[in-house]
Amino acid sequence: MPAKSNRTIIGSSIAPFRLVFLMWLTFALDFLYGFDLKFLGIFPRDTAGLPGILFAPILHGDIQHLVSNTVPIIFLGATLFFYYSRVANTVFVACYFGTNLLVWLLARPSYHIGASGVVYGLAAFLIFLGLFRRDFMSLLIAAVVLFIYGSIFYGVLPTGGNISWESHLFGAIVGATMASFYKKARLS
Repeated sequence: MPAKSNRTIIGSSIAPFRLVFLMWLTFALDFLYGFDLKFLGIFPRDTAGLPGILFAPILHGDIQHLVSNTVPIIFLGATLFFYYSRVANTVFVACYFGTNLLVWLLARPSYHIGASGVVYGLAAFLIFLGLFRRDFMSLLIAAVVLFIYGSIFYGVLPTGGNISWESHLFGAIVGATMASFYKKARLS
């Protein structure tokens, strides 16, 4: 008889909510006190941009940028932690730090901020894991994520303006790589 799972949606949401809390707290402090913390973003191939590997995902340019990353972080993160609890911490950390490291190494010289690289990493992991594993639950999760967030993959293409398409691209690459790595692993 299999052991009963102790996972809950609320419990699975703790890590994503912590990240979102830090994002909102940082934005509030930046807004209320005028700190302008964007200098803590990733500036590629410059030692001054190294702190961005840690801080970039909690920094956002405006409220629209912040909100557009909040809901996907919570939904995709909770989905990851609920259904794939054994690998969730590793995947979440890889999407956070792996994406940012690739941005620092390979992106164009500009400040890169925001959590969209993490969003793209989580979405890519959930989608590609379903494609690689081909079991019912993984395919169902992949289909739901693709239905809700499938259009975000247009964001991996170079665009003008201040959008870090590189964060999107590298997040998707990290997520797909992690899905390939865990395609035969026991996940929950």
